[in-house]
Amino acid sequence: MASSTASSSANSGSSTTSTRPVLTTIPNGVKFLFGGMSGMGATLFVQPLDLVKNRMQLSGKEGQAKEHRTSLHAVRAIVRAEGLLGMYNGLSAGLLRQATYTTTRLGTYTALMERAGGGPGSPPPPFLVKAALGMVAGACGAFVGTPAEVALIRMTSDGRLPVNERRGYKNVFNALIRITREEGLLTLWRGCIPTINRAVVVNAAQLASYSQAKQFLLSTGYLSDNIGCHFCASMLSGLVTTAASMPVDIAKTRVQNMKIIDGKPEYKNGMDVLVRVIRLEGVFSLWKGFTPYYARLGPHTVLTFIFLEQLNSLYLHRIA
Repeated sequence: MASSTASSSANSGSSTTSTRPVLTTIPNGVKFLFGGMSGMGATLFVQPLDLVKNRMQLSGKEGQAKEHRTSLHAVRAIVRAEGLLGMYNGLSAGLLRQATYTTTRLGTYTALMERAGGGPGSPPPPFLVKAALGMVAGACGAFVGTPAEVALIRMTSDGRLPVNERRGYKNVFNALIRITREEGLLTLWRGCIPTINRAVVVNAAQLASYSQAKQFLLSTGYLSDNIGCHFCASMLSGLVTTAASMPVDIAKTRVQNMKIIDGKPEYKNGMDVLVRVIRLEGVFSLWKGFTPYYARLGPHTVLTFIFLEQLNSLYLHRIA
């Protein structure tokens, strides 16, 4: 949805500045840049929730005792063991993920929309076409963003390991260099298929649920097409998207964080993760970390939209 939101907000940004007749639209390259910057800005606020979600998804794996009973229990344990700044472990990886994944997804979606006839002055393509384009864009963004995702998962989970087993990456670039040197270049794309699967599910769920939620809210007559409506629709969309995407997200998280034991990986693939989680931990373990995941997804979308609007407005008034 970030891609569709970005496109619509960029268009709305240009339409609200009719006092500057010289300007027609914001260049695509600037739109892509603003999309990545907006995602990075939102990540500064929601990174602690991402860390808690990852810790809970790794908690109690393979029949071990659960480390964290609830999200609040996880937060207290992390702050007590690692300090308040420990909630921001992996921030550099989270920012790089947005710079790669969000920018690529936005750029690909915008380009595909223009080819499909959704450019300025043209009628937008049908909803199912937009959903399909969003899925393709999400898959492209996931492939480009997987190295940063691998670093993010490892850096946010490092604090839960015994001291002698911690990887101790200094920052995302140190993580990428060490992973390449110690485990091989292809390790940066470990879990790429589950990551792409997650991106496809997330984009499909977000596009469909956001569109329907927004349509419903506007039909009530209590809300107009403004940021209040966008906020409510985003939160409803986040609930649906969280429920749909968490099983593939937990598969992705565990594959990307797994270790090689005696020359063999812990898991064969994402499906092996799902089967073993259900067998050893119960089917509801597929939704571990639901609260922080949902709490991150909705606000991240809303914040991205707000930052994008402000960047568009700044560009239209000060630069263009």
